[in-house]
Amino acid sequence: MSDKKLKITINGKKALCGKHETILDAAKKAGVRIPTLCYDERLEPYGGCRLCIVEVKDVPRPLPACTTRVKDGMEVFTETEEVRRLRKNVLTLLLSNHPNDCMTCEATGNCGLQSLAYEYGVDGKRYAGETWDLPIRDDNPFIIFEPNKCILCGRCVRICNDVVMAGTIELSGRGFDSVPDTAFGKPRTLENCEFCGQCVSTCPTGALVDKKGRGKGRAYEMTKVKTTCSYCGTGCNFFLNVRDGKVVKVTSDFEAPVNQGNLCIKGRYGYDFIHSSERITSPIIKKGGRYVEATWDEALDLIAKRFSEVLAQHGPSSVGAFSSARCTNEENFLVSKLVRTVFKSNNVDCCARV
Repeated sequence: MSDKKLKITINGKKALCGKHETILDAAKKAGVRIPTLCYDERLEPYGGCRLCIVEVKDVPRPLPACTTRVKDGMEVFTETEEVRRLRKNVLTLLLSNHPNDCMTCEATGNCGLQSLAYEYGVDGKRYAGETWDLPIRDDNPFIIFEPNKCILCGRCVRICNDVVMAGTIELSGRGFDSVPDTAFGKPRTLENCEFCGQCVSTCPTGALVDKKGRGKGRAYEMTKVKTTCSYCGTGCNFFLNVRDGKVVKVTSDFEAPVNQGNLCIKGRYGYDFIHSSERITSPIIKKGGRYVEATWDEALDLIAKRFSEVLAQHGPSSVGAFSSARCTNEENFLVSKLVRTVFKSNNVDCCARV
């Protein structure tokens, strides 16, 4: 199979790319930004929003960069006057049926539509007409859907059907009445939804937001701390969004090598234990028949003493360790190393085996 690279030019910059790559792929490699609202790297190109249109030499019409494959010798222009005019028209049409509530919108500062409207100087007043007046859907524990803010990019539907394969939502209705929704408009429940939040992670506007983090701070007010999920051994990465020392919500890390921004319900919404009043935050040992708080040194000394007593009296075969899939691979390795090299025992097991 030939791996010959194709030579193309983007805004005068030469680029090498594979024959199966799109203009958008090539532009990213060349460091050229092309705006888009319906594109998500986790999904197959859709070509729905038409904001990634570009001009190609000797082609009489603009082409969508996300679905157009490159050809050898192709000359692409991403910021011509005509391209910018067409993008501005698309944004104007989107904003003509969009609520003007950016001051109170949850996605302010982290909204793709808002950012592009600012960049292209669009206010949405050019086209007047009927606008949506649909009720907010707040009928489940994790996700709030504000349909009036939906731009019908289809990303939520595609990630639910193509990546999660849950089939919870689909574009229902036709024309002006089209909207992503569950079958027959039923509330999301564990019977029809996995509550993974994938739809929230891909939404480019404030149409889909996490209920648990709603109203607890803007994106620029939070510090993002990258971490690894501890619920299983997969090793998914994500960002803890922290404000005033508390975790407000979890957002995807699209550069994560293991999960590329994808998460399950536990990883995205299972963080309540962090600030739970019932959480044990210091070592506890038993003294005089009662459990009392202790220092780490005191607790570790007691553990070492008890282990030494058991080993001396009953031998290495009497000691073992049962580790957890919620720990990292490195932590499980250290548990195994402790048992095999210090206790001289091979009694090591893990809950993931069963």
